[in-house]
Amino acid sequence: MSSAPQFTQPESPNQLTIEQLAAESGMTVRNIRAHQARGLLDPPEVRARVGYYGPEHVEQLRLIRDLQEDGFNLGAIKRLIDDTQGTAERLQHFGQALSAVAAPERGQTLTLEELGRRFRVSTQEVPEVLAEAERLGVLVPTEDGRYRAPSPSLLAIAEEIVGRGISLRSALAVLEDIDRHCDSVSRSLVELFVGEIWKPFAQADMPAERWPEIEHAVERLGPVASEALMAIFQRRLRGRLEGAFEEITRRVAERTNEPGSE
Repeated sequence: MSSAPQFTQPESPNQLTIEQLAAESGMTVRNIRAHQARGLLDPPEVRARVGYYGPEHVEQLRLIRDLQEDGFNLGAIKRLIDDTQGTAERLQHFGQALSAVAAPERGQTLTLEELGRRFRVSTQEVPEVLAEAERLGVLVPTEDGRYRAPSPSLLAIAEEIVGRGISLRSALAVLEDIDRHCDSVSRSLVELFVGEIWKPFAQADMPAERWPEIEHAVERLGPVASEALMAIFQRRLRGRLEGAFEEITRRVAERTNEPGSE
């Protein structure tokens, strides 16, 4: 008489004790128990009166830690996990608004011959100039031997500078200088937004009635930053031009007044 078929229980992914989970996640046992009591962490799998945790619990704890580092308090994190007020959807919309602030341009692809005509680069200069343009991200080589310009408007500015009689190498150096300063300005503005607007909002448990205010703030971040940057730049540029013109005028006057200049 044949014996009844034996069914084996698939091995559970939950194999960590709470002490092992603490070591794996970098949290204390006390914090893990507190998160579980708050409903932030799924309950363990209990076997023989011992709770066992697995990879999903590790990821949950890492998410909690990352959100705390981003300025969320435990109440806001609980709201995100429960999503009782559509917070995840609001965050997704917020992320889209952030992306729209600095929407990328539609790239343009050009051949080596087209680049040579537009920028009047000699054959001897091509390798060095292309290497510099690639380093700055102005041009990106493609697999078919052409070059992609991620920002056609930036390429057009470089072309106009060259059209005024300035070498392409010098134009690229100026663009690199501008890029470095703009990166510093952008970082300062983002840090200001995060520190003065986002973190207080997150620490207040992201109240639903304040979401429109936050979304409006991020929508205005790009335009306001651009306007401020342009206003300051124009003032500085005007001062520099006036100073340069005064120096030119002074030198011309000195030359005119030199003995034998008449």
